[in-house]
Amino acid sequence: MEKYSRIFVAGGTGLVGSAIIKNLLSKGYTNIISNYHIRKPVVDGVDYYPLDLTKQQQVEYFFETFQPEYVFFAAAKVGGIVANNTYRAEFIYSNLVIQNNLIDISYQNKVKKLLFLGSTCIYPKNCPQPMKEEYLLTDTLEYTNEPYAIAKIAGIKMCESYNLQYGTNFISVMPTNLYGPNDNFDLETSHVLPAIMRKIHEAKISNAPRVEIWGSGKPMREFLWSEDMADACVFLMENRDFEDTFSTTPGGEIRNTHINIGTGVEISIHDLAYLIREIVGYTGELYFNTDRPDGTMQKLTDVSKLHALGWKHTVELSEGISRLYQLYNANDDYDSL
Repeated sequence: MEKYSRIFVAGGTGLVGSAIIKNLLSKGYTNIISNYHIRKPVVDGVDYYPLDLTKQQQVEYFFETFQPEYVFFAAAKVGGIVANNTYRAEFIYSNLVIQNNLIDISYQNKVKKLLFLGSTCIYPKNCPQPMKEEYLLTDTLEYTNEPYAIAKIAGIKMCESYNLQYGTNFISVMPTNLYGPNDNFDLETSHVLPAIMRKIHEAKISNAPRVEIWGSGKPMREFLWSEDMADACVFLMENRDFEDTFSTTPGGEIRNTHINIGTGVEISIHDLAYLIREIVGYTGELYFNTDRPDGTMQKLTDVSKLHALGWKHTVELSEGISRLYQLYNANDDYDSL
């Protein structure tokens, strides 16, 4: 990418997209466009336009009008274990429609390069640890987030298939669990880390004697600061092409065209909750409700491929949680959730 290249960040108001935009601006990119649904952000150096990515005609008009050269595909319908299991139809439908629109229309408009963001939930429920890229599609998925995972797998394979048939340059990355600025703290739709933070913060404010944490606390999870993730995405967009990312089987079949993005470090939900408790300054009890689902017991990414390319995360978990809690306290919008 050149500094003046026309770059479209799809989903630029969310946790992932906003971090990518911030990273691009910090590196001197000057021609960035993004989309919004309801509230138009004000960010110097970025042009935002209303666009519903589930509407094919709107996406076609947008691409024909603005002719983006590079696309960061950070748009998705996302949520934690509750949302994934409750809104199963919405998660598979919305994500498939968004992917079909963006990937195909990027091809039709001769986008030079696209980066598709998935999720490590694409890997099997009982996947060997740490999870290597080659473990994709080797076993069954975790049921609670199966619709979302299937949609993301379809996105990877759609990028791969367009590359092989049409000669496009669409690459895919699989970030681990993310947290950071512009995170979602809604208890119904948020991921585990911000959900626990909000529960513990509200218990502290109300002097509640204990906080319920879903599940046994035994599952292991890996967490990556969203701005580190964004830096990895821009790094890969600048330095890697599709032909650099895949491996082949002995029979010549192309496989493993995506790259994991993570820290390679995991923590139990039990220890995460107590770490958040300490940072928030709550002194009450944490109650782990085993009647609630645990989800996949372990999801640690193998990041050796990314490390070999010269990229490594910089923000450790305790520092990131402290940063996020400062943002949570400073943002009045979170109080209205």
